[in-house]
Order: sequence, then C-alpha cells, then structure tokens
Amino acid sequence: MSVHPNDIARRSRVAKAGLAVVILSLMGAFFNAQVLQHDRYKLQSQENRLRALPLAAPRGIIYDRFGNIIAENLPGYAVSIAPVNTDSLKSSLQHLSSVISLSPDQIDAALRRYRRDPNRPTLIMSDASMSVVSVLEEHRINFPRLIIQSVPKRFYPDGPAVASFVGYTGEVTDADLNSPAYEGYKPGQLVGKGGIEKEYEKVLRGREGVRYDEVDARGRQVRQATPRLDLNPEPGPALHTNIDLDLQRYVAAVFGDSLVGGAIALDPRDGGVLALYSAPSYDVNKFTGGIPADYWKGLLADDRRPLVNKVTQGRYPPGSTFKLATAVTGLEDGLVTLDEHMPVPCTGGFQYGNRYFKCWDKKGHGSISLARAIEVSCDVYFYQLGLKIGLSRMIAGGISLGLRDKSGIDLPDEKRALWPYAVDYYNKTYGARGWSNAVTLNLSIGQGENSQTVVNMAKFYAALATDGKAPTPEIVKRAPVRTQIFKLDQQQMDGLRTALAGVIGQGTAQSARIQGIMLAGKTGTAQTGKRVNGVELNHAWFVGFAPADKPTIVVAVMLEYGGHGGRAAHVASSIIAHYLKVAPVTAVQSEG
Repeated sequence: MSVHPNDIARRSRVAKAGLAVVILSLMGAFFNAQVLQHDRYKLQSQENRLRALPLAAPRGIIYDRFGNIIAENLPGYAVSIAPVNTDSLKSSLQHLSSVISLSPDQIDAALRRYRRDPNRPTLIMSDASMSVVSVLEEHRINFPRLIIQSVPKRFYPDGPAVASFVGYTGEVTDADLNSPAYEGYKPGQLVGKGGIEKEYEKVLRGREGVRYDEVDARGRQVRQATPRLDLNPEPGPALHTNIDLDLQRYVAAVFGDSLVGGAIALDPRDGGVLALYSAPSYDVNKFTGGIPADYWKGLLADDRRPLVNKVTQGRYPPGSTFKLATAVTGLEDGLVTLDEHMPVPCTGGFQYGNRYFKCWDKKGHGSISLARAIEVSCDVYFYQLGLKIGLSRMIAGGISLGLRDKSGIDLPDEKRALWPYAVDYYNKTYGARGWSNAVTLNLSIGQGENSQTVVNMAKFYAALATDGKAPTPEIVKRAPVRTQIFKLDQQQMDGLRTALAGVIGQGTAQSARIQGIMLAGKTGTAQTGKRVNGVELNHAWFVGFAPADKPTIVVAVMLEYGGHGGRAAHVASSIIAHYLKVAPVTAVQSEG
C-alpha cells in the first residue's frame, strides 16, 4: 500500500514538533538548574566536596643522656566539628552538651577557634577520654559533621620529677597566634608552654599533615582517602639531653614533699645539666589536653609557689657561698693571699663606724688566714677583705664573674641575678647621703643588694672547679660554651680548692662528707628578714663539687627558709654520693 505524500508531510511535522518539545524541555531543565536554581545547586556542589582534615604531627621524643625516655607520645583522641557557619556551630555545641559534658569555657574556646579559622575543623576537645568517645560514637548519626581523630598525646613517664626542666604542652593562644614567633600555627594546635618543650618548640613540633576525605552534602564522611605521602605528618626529631634521669629521680625523692627550694647538678667540664629540680613540683601530665580548673587554682593558691622555678627564676641572697667571689676578686687583684691575715682578729664581730657587724660565731675565730676564713666562714675576715677591695672594685668584680647576668641555661624565662651596676646605683636608689660604705661589708658576705639564682651560683662554682672558665649550663646536648671569668695561677686555684675541701673536712659542712671521696664546697646561711615568733627564717645554701682534685659534678642546693647551710650541704652531699655511687658520712654539723 502506497502512502499519500500528504501523510508523510504530516508525520514529519508531528515528529519535528515532538522533537522541539523534547529540546525545549531539556533547555528548560538546563535553564532551571543553571539559572533559576543556581544558588541551591552551587551550595550542594560545594558541600559534596573533599574535606581537608589536619593530621597532628607527633612531637619529638625527649631522651636523657642514656637514652631513657623523658617525654613521649601516646595515642589519644581529639573531637572536632566542621560547621557550616557560626550559627550551626552554636547549635551543634548546644546539642553536644546534651550528650557529653561541655563547660562554658570549652564552648567559648571552640567558638574562638572557628572565628579564627572557619575553614579548619573546629577543635572541641583535644584529649577526649575513651568514655566520651564511646558516647559520641553511639550518637554519631545525630552529628554528621563530627570528627573523632586519633592524635598523639604528650606523656611524661616521670611526671612531677621532670616538670622543672621539661615543661609541658598546651594549645596555642590568640596572643601567640598574633606573634611573629608563631607564624604558620593554627588554632587548636599544641605548642610547648614551658621548659625545653617551649625552648625547643621549633625543633620538637614536626610538620602537620593533611588528609582529604570525601563527604556528602550533610558533611558525613563518604570515603576516607589515603593521605598522600608528601602530605603525611612529619614527626619532630628526637631531642637528646644531658639529664641523668636516675639522678633526677633521686633529687626529686630527696626533696620529697617537705623541702622547698631548688637544686642543680652540672658537669663542670662542659656545663651539661645532670639534674635540675624545683620544689614543690607539679604533675605535668595533668596539663595535657587542658589544665583542670581546680588543679590550676590550687597551684596558684599554694604559697610555696610551685609554678616558680626556684633554680632559674628564684633570686635569693647567696650568703656565705658568695665569699668565694670576694676571695677571687681579692686574689685576682693581688690584694690578698691565701695565707694572709687581716688587721683585726675575729672576736665575734667587727666595729665599722657606729655599727657593729656580727660574725656568725659569737666566740670569734681569732686571727686566721684567708684559707682558714673560707673553711670556717669567718664574716669578720671578709668584712675587712671587702673594705680592702673597695666598693667600686667589688661591684666590678661581681660583674666580671657574671653575677649580674643570666646563666644562659637553655630554659625560657630565666631571671637575671640582682647586683649593683656601679656605685652610682646607691646614689640613685638611696640618694647621695642616704647610704654609707658599710654596704661593702654586706656585699662581701653575700648580703645586701645581692640576689643570685641557684643556676648562676652553680655556674660560678663550675669555674672554681676547673680553670676559671664558666660553662654555659645546657639541658640539651650542644657544643659546650666556656667563658673565662677570672684568672688565677695554679697555686691559687689549688689553694682555693683545698680551702673548700677544708669546709667539709674540718669546717662548717662536716655533715657533707662522703666516704672515700673528697668533696669541696661552701655553705651559706642567708638572712631574709622574715621572722616567725622572733626567729629569723634563713635560706640554706650549699654549692660544691667532687672529687675536689678532679671534679666531675657541681651541685648547688638552696632550701627556701631552710635554716642553716649545713642542711643544704647534707642534701647536696647525698646527691653527689648517689651520682658517684659512694656513701655519704653522717657527722655532727656546725654552721657559719
């Protein structure tokens, strides 16, 4: 059957019309998607994207000199959220608060982090417990934008025993982020907050990595991507210290819960810090992930000031331990010899002008040499030696010996020792007629305008123990730095060491004797002006080294309001004996 040409034409028109309808429909749908619904689909497109997830880098492990671990990293959990905007974050936090305990401070901190960097998942908890993580996992469906990550968590196996030098880590603050020193850091990241954790932050931090996870429009993870090798977190390198962890533990045990003060042990040959402890201490592990408010308030309220490092930040009159600085200045200037006697013998005190300056021994020491004056710590001898040296030279001598400086130890926030810069200091402080030359007498015995740190005194005695060169104390192993602070001939150096050995042998620190080892050192009983029931509370000092003829360790001990220096000598002796693996000798003590 043939088809009429008109039918063909009609069918063609119908087909064209149908095709036109289809094309118009497609164009309409395209116009709707690209123009009319542009904003909607753009949003969905943005939300169906790869989400960058920061991967925290493990901090470098810290070791002692024998490879024992001082600080390491354990697995922990961090909880974050990837909000769309501030309102969604507030809503999520409010919702989360009904599931887990979130304090107002935690909520405020999360909001601050988001405002600081809205493109980064907002950290809510940096150290979530397993129980919190379990609860969140149970409710995860209700929190599609919640992120729970396994992160490295700082841990200090010896906790309070190493707090004085290792410090701790904490979240970088807004003030830090505004500082050029913290350029490149992000909100929520951890940084060193004290000790060598802070001092060596740039070394220990490592490099943060990143992983891109595929998420859907609701922010739920669709697929976890494998991080690219070049985007993997890079752990911080290990840090090797001079610390002898066994000795550090021993020092902490000696102080226990009853003594307040500080102690440092140095190798005088290179300045390596063998142990450094400030009492009372605190548990640095409690600082990881945020300090509990009650614990922090307790530390602030403690009048023993546990947050003040007594070794590097405490400044105390050094008492008779300073007499060696007076002796060195006099010997170096040729104003005295070790055998020389002073014009006025000690009868228990010294009259200067209208003032009577007492010696610690009311019975007096008689006419004695400089060497013997060191052994028995005769104040009257050093009053006269100070006057012979003169105030101007006394001040200059102290400055030359580094007793107005920081020790340079590689710990942050060290305090500088207090010592006059010149005679003019007194004129400006008290007025030209407001003081007398009697200040020289006080300076000569370690009192007056003279406050030293424990570490600075240890540094000075390290120079006495060697060749007049003072090493820079170093926690971390570095190239040793030794600076010549005085020059005496070998006979003078030997004489000073013999006198210091005499302090322990037959002088004021007989309780510090060690079996089979000759210990050299000096006690100090520093006046503080603080009295209880009419009795002055003095700081107890001892700085010494051993073996006296070939020293391998210098120890400085200061006990805050600890009484007589003999008490500090006993502590120092036990520390040295433990280090040298010998036994201290118990003896009756007399003090000066």
